Amino acid sequence: MASQDWFDKDFYKVLGVSKDVSEADLKKTYRKLARKYHPDSNQGDAAAEATFKEISEAYAVLSDTEQRAEYDQIRAMGSGARFQAGGQNGGGFEDVFSRFGQSRGNPRAQTAEDFDDIFSMFNQGGRFGSGGFGQTSGGYRGFGGPTRGADVTARTTIDFITATKGDTISLQGEDGNPFKVKIPAGVSDGQKIRLRGRGRPSPDGGETGDIVVQITVRPHPVFTRDGLNLRVVVPVSFTEAALGATIEVPTLGGDPVKLRVAPGTPSGRVLRVKGRGVQTSKGLGDLLAEVQVAVPSHLDDEARAALERFRELEPTENPRADLMSKARG
Repeated sequence: MASQDWFDKDFYKVLGVSKDVSEADLKKTYRKLARKYHPDSNQGDAAAEATFKEISEAYAVLSDTEQRAEYDQIRAMGSGARFQAGGQNGGGFEDVFSRFGQSRGNPRAQTAEDFDDIFSMFNQGGRFGSGGFGQTSGGYRGFGGPTRGADVTARTTIDFITATKGDTISLQGEDGNPFKVKIPAGVSDGQKIRLRGRGRPSPDGGETGDIVVQITVRPHPVFTRDGLNLRVVVPVSFTEAALGATIEVPTLGGDPVKLRVAPGTPSGRVLRVKGRGVQTSKGLGDLLAEVQVAVPSHLDDEARAALERFRELEPTENPRADLMSKARG
């Protein structure tokens, strides 16, 4: 930042804070203003963008302890001081030297110590860079360097199989041109994919923003995700659960697999098929088949008679006895 700017700009006024503001309150105030004037929230509003740059510039100086102290020292010398471009009087730090001369007597009798005081005020820690006064390789000090371009948010809905196995899809950008997005295997609903350097350009030569793609995964009619595992509910008949059976279970995008249901299997028991879940760079999940005993809603007379006979023969134990005992405490 040019030295003249530090004389002319009141960063405390820009942020609406007092000169003794704490670091915590300074940060809180800046964040509130940044949210209000951020270009993403005020697209096409040149005034809001200009205000955002001003508050960013002010915060960059005041949030840095050394820069804030240096800024306060420079401002304390008065807004009348000017760094002139040189002329018949030798130009340069005319008003600054005259201020020191007034406080010490004859300005022509300045000592080396006086000059050391002046330069140490502006050059604490050797902060003059080759790029100019207060400028470092990352941009002008006090402003925080060039402004990063804004991120662009995109949204897309993909099917369950694409989210599980991964794919490359095309989306339309703000400019109407398509761009490709690689969907990694195992992406979850609500996950965001960041495309570095594909967003809006910086207004002053800084880093380009990103495209942030938010993923919505369309539910599958049969399968659900459980981390890297896939879950599926498998209905079985009462006789299959009671007597045992071998059943077929679907897999995602593949052939069915056979599972053995042991005699006396209750509803809710989970049978595991190793290695038939979601495969990613982090590992391979399993297929979890949850058994659900299907109760027939309609019985003919013969079937009803057979169940009545079974009820007479089944064990007399109460399946809810343990539940009642636990409930009573």
